[in-house]
Amino acid sequence: MDNAQQEMNAAIKHLEHAFLKIRAGRASTTMVQDVMVEYYGSMTPINQVANISIPDAMTISIQPWDRNALKDIEKAIVNANLGFAPSNNGEVIILNVPPLTEERRKDLAKQAKAESEQTKITVRNARQEAMKELKKLEGISEDVIKDTENDIQELTNKYITKIDEHFKVKEEDIMKI
Repeated sequence: MDNAQQEMNAAIKHLEHAFLKIRAGRASTTMVQDVMVEYYGSMTPINQVANISIPDAMTISIQPWDRNALKDIEKAIVNANLGFAPSNNGEVIILNVPPLTEERRKDLAKQAKAESEQTKITVRNARQEAMKELKKLEGISEDVIKDTENDIQELTNKYITKIDEHFKVKEEDIMKI
């Protein structure tokens, strides 16, 4: 049961991380946090080669610590296919976050729904694995097994509800203009 709960917690953490990447029309440093820059021959996370800031709600500013890395950072952003056109003024790379259209908002809501459904599958798989492990145990009364199965199902229901709540909040955030 502890293993199932750990797996379900990990699934929720993964969902939260995935939701951070789904932008809701405002600039955020999480939009570029997974960008890897080829820096002196090795792939390096962007936050290790530059300072990332949000000067306003629609702009991401990336200031490299080494000016020689400007082109590499710009190239990495383009290759990451984030939907931003970086502009380079020789010292700082500016990313303008375009306002979301209604169609794009619906696409992002679908993406969030797909992530939440995938997380539900992970939670259900954890339940299934816990049930299998329970059946393997020997020397335990049927009453204890039934009670434990009910506990595992209650735990699963609790996590499915959490996932639905996370999705509802994210969907409202995405659809809010």
